[in-house]
Amino acid sequence: MPFQIVLNITIAFMWMFLNETYSFSTFFVGYVIGIILLFLLQRFIPDEFYMKRIGNIIYLILLFIKELLLSNISIVKWVYKPKLDMEPGIFAVPIDLKSNWEITLLANLITLTPGTLSIAISNDYSYIYVHAMDIGDVEEEINSIKESFERAIKEVTR
Repeated sequence: MPFQIVLNITIAFMWMFLNETYSFSTFFVGYVIGIILLFLLQRFIPDEFYMKRIGNIIYLILLFIKELLLSNISIVKWVYKPKLDMEPGIFAVPIDLKSNWEITLLANLITLTPGTLSIAISNDYSYIYVHAMDIGDVEEEINSIKESFERAIKEVTR
C-alpha cells in the first residue's frame, strides 16, 4: 500500500510541474488523475488498490455512527419508560480478530455504543466479555456484533 501512495503523490507532483502551477488545486487534480491511473492499471501492480481500504474505513465510521444513533434512541426509550423491565447481563462474544489493535478497536466500539460495555478480554484473546443493559436473545446480540463491527474491522485491517 505505501508504494501506491508514493506513486500517486509522485504523479500529482509531476502534474503540478507539467502545468507550471504550484497550487493545492493543481496538486489535487494531479492526485485524482493518479487515483484514476492506479485504478485502471491495478492489475499490473501487485498490491491491492489502496482507495478500497479508505472506503472500508469510511464504511466503519458510518456504521459506528449508525449504531450510536440507534442505541441512543433505545436508551432514551428505556429512560422514559414508566416501568423498567429490562434484563441486564454479561455474555461472551467469540472473536476471530488476531492482532491487539483489532481487538482493542472492537472493544472500544462496543464500549462507546450506549447500552453495552466491554468488561474483559479472555487470556487467549478469543472472547470479549460484554455487559448489556438489556439482553433479549444472546445469540442475536453476538451475531449483531460479529456481523457489524467485527466484519467491518476485518475489511479495514486485512
